[in-house]
Amino acid sequence: MVKSYLLRKVKFMWLEESLSKTEYRTDSDVPEVEFDTIQASNHDNEGKNTMFNQAFEQLHENAHNIFRSRDERLWRVKYLDMDSIDQGGPYRDSITAMCSDICSSHLPLFVLCPNGQNNTGQNRDCWIPNVFPPNKPISNKFKKQYQFIGQLMGMAIRKKHYFNVKFPILLWKKLIGEEITMKDIEEIDIQSFAIIKEMKINLEQSQSIDGDSEINYLCTSIMSELRFDVISSSGQTYELIPGGENIPVTPRNFSEYCERYREYRLNEFGRPIEYIRQGLCSIIPYGCLTLFTANELEEAVCGKGEIDVALLKRNTVYLGDYNENSPHIQQFWTIINEMFDESQKKLFLIFVWGRSTLPILDKDFKSKFKIQTISHDDNHQIDQMLPRAHTCFFTLDLPEYSTTDIMYERLNYAITNCSSIDGDVAIDNVSNPTHSNDDPLFVGQLPTSLATLIGGNSLFN
Repeated sequence: MVKSYLLRKVKFMWLEESLSKTEYRTDSDVPEVEFDTIQASNHDNEGKNTMFNQAFEQLHENAHNIFRSRDERLWRVKYLDMDSIDQGGPYRDSITAMCSDICSSHLPLFVLCPNGQNNTGQNRDCWIPNVFPPNKPISNKFKKQYQFIGQLMGMAIRKKHYFNVKFPILLWKKLIGEEITMKDIEEIDIQSFAIIKEMKINLEQSQSIDGDSEINYLCTSIMSELRFDVISSSGQTYELIPGGENIPVTPRNFSEYCERYREYRLNEFGRPIEYIRQGLCSIIPYGCLTLFTANELEEAVCGKGEIDVALLKRNTVYLGDYNENSPHIQQFWTIINEMFDESQKKLFLIFVWGRSTLPILDKDFKSKFKIQTISHDDNHQIDQMLPRAHTCFFTLDLPEYSTTDIMYERLNYAITNCSSIDGDVAIDNVSNPTHSNDDPLFVGQLPTSLATLIGGNSLFN
């Protein structure tokens, strides 16, 4: 295909020009979105309380205009149960929270792929659109929610607020109009065509050796268990033809069964993905998207799959007593680059910035990452402190730890346990739950709603 031979740089240049021409200019105020995080923690089967649904209810009617705005931040966040001022951190955190809801069981829109459910094959962490009965309409709310997800993808492309979701390649292919293949299905469900392939091999062997009785018996035995129905990727059973649950598969109708089965599996996600595409195209000109490959579209929406530490380092500035040659800064980059695995790197970004991906290019950094020293009167207590993050300003307050191992332990504890934006209570010394009560850890602030749960946190400003 021609799109595979077009230079990436040229494609992205055309995309940027098109986005600029279709930017929505408005003098109206940026909308405020209220989130109740306490309510969001109370899950229900329909996802009504989720952060995603709270945003959907307040934004979806005008998202086609809001998400094309030239403003850097498209909404202001107000957390009803927290004392936080949105200078960027809560906004980014709300996007991260919505992504977490989308790829979870909290919403009925996506399900973990069969390979993930069965812990086998590739792409076990991929989420696929939920499967709906073939001959029944999808509810209007689900349709609008899928469209809203597409609009959020468009926002991610426009603003480079990348979407931390894990979808299989088949979804990205369908969004740009490419046909998906049996291989694409097997990458999310390794067993999807196993029986059909085995039956075809057995039937061919039977014919090649003049109707071997054992193979014929094997084929007949397997077919006796099959009907003209299919178990979908989300686990429901649907008929391939009217009354199919009562129609056995035989050597005579096996070819028809294979064709109907294949057609169903290749198209079972068609409607949800089409709604996502409609939403995406309300924010991004579709003509631009068709120039991209599926992998390029995924990167445009989600950013690079791995954290580019060198890119982050190039876009870091040092404040206070630190400079790029400071021993503690050298320790810090050793930890990030060599000691943290990919999941820890993502948690670190969420901790300091409220997002789990980096911009793709240096020029896309709207602000530099800042590392500054923490002041403390008692030098003997520095090793007991945790780092402090200011997500609104992409800033890390890093104590001057005595060893690399201690710095690793404190950073890892902070990124694992401290992920809430609040300012209800300020505390100077809080004990780590894994330590004794008189072991002060850090200078930070703790959400009152979480204090009894985690025993300590730092402030995301």
